Amino acid sequence: MSDAVARILEAAARGEFPPPDGGTTVVPQPSARDAGVLAFTAHSVVFTDEDPGWVREALTAAASDPLAASMNPGFLHTLMARTGRSMNTIDLLTVAAARTGEPELELREIADPDHPRVARALKFRDDVRVWAADGGVLVLGRGVAGRWEAAIEVDLEARGAGLGMRLAVAARHLVPGTHVWAQQSPGNARSVRTFQQAGYRPVGSEALLVAG
Repeated sequence: MSDAVARILEAAARGEFPPPDGGTTVVPQPSARDAGVLAFTAHSVVFTDEDPGWVREALTAAASDPLAASMNPGFLHTLMARTGRSMNTIDLLTVAAARTGEPELELREIADPDHPRVARALKFRDDVRVWAADGGVLVLGRGVAGRWEAAIEVDLEARGAGLGMRLAVAARHLVPGTHVWAQQSPGNARSVRTFQQAGYRPVGSEALLVAG
């Protein structure tokens, strides 16, 4: 499989982005599971095994400002129809550098593969590990192009006390790589604030196309 997406993401984690030239880079999928679109400042990356020429024609046909074409609903719908895939939403893509030492938050690892949070994570990630804290859950796993991704959940009754931020910070201590990624729906302002308070910086937007 191609390592093009991995190289683009690794550079973005270091603060090095594609040129803001209004262009679109089309690269092969990093795996059979992962296809989609990354949008950085004035440059997009479409990762799909479809013909690049067809992708560019579909972008041109989108009823949109060219700078926004890759995230235009019309283009994404066309791409989903072509690939037989679906998507949930367009996410804000954020990243944070790993931290040394143990997390300050007390966590207990969940090893049960039938646990609902573990089972759901395994649909989208490999090497999944899940930890529970009083009132919340932290998930780490390898997602798009092998990047380490974090996801958190906080129980309703535990919200408003900073637990989400502490879980997001804990992920920075537990990740075995150099960086940890996280996606947030832009409309979920609480989640966006939580990850930014935990030191995750926005790098772009992402639309993942899910097979099946």
